[in-house]
Amino acid sequence: MKIIKTTLPENSILNLNSKKYDYVDSFHGILLDSENRLEPIDIGKAFFSSGPKWVTKLFNLRNKIVSVFGLKTSGNVVDRQHQLDHFQCDPGDQLGIFKVFNKTQNEIILGEDDKHLNFRVSLFLDLSKTDTTKKDLTISTTVEFNNWFGRIYFLPVRPFHTFIVPTMLKGIIKELEKQGN
Repeated sequence: MKIIKTTLPENSILNLNSKKYDYVDSFHGILLDSENRLEPIDIGKAFFSSGPKWVTKLFNLRNKIVSVFGLKTSGNVVDRQHQLDHFQCDPGDQLGIFKVFNKTQNEIILGEDDKHLNFRVSLFLDLSKTDTTKKDLTISTTVEFNNWFGRIYFLPVRPFHTFIVPTMLKGIIKELEKQGN
């Protein structure tokens, strides 16, 4: 499975207001959807359920470290599977640190605003331009720094981020294709 670095999709909600971000990255993969049944909610749920265990452990470590500085964490998730089963990816819904900001027929915008930075994650699902049995899936991240602490915080996060997101995209695609078979 090939994951490539790309640009923020032209039709992404994050691109509509011509906003300038301090950091942007996008990764693209192709997934099989021969019955054309996949919707953004499927992508949203797979985003939260298909990540490797080491990513979860890394995120838990991040929560422990940043809580000392008063930054937002995902809190104590008691029954994550129950939350995920009832997660509809509707604006205002929250799972862990990720709040749903927007949902369209082909995109979900997740993220959080905090005192040091604001981030958004776009899960953008589009018809393949070359094959009607496949869909293009692009995960994009935008970051706006609110102060110097946000810039310092993101320095060590950035290299992990550019490794984690493509890994998560592969996991999402595998999970969705497994569900479809």
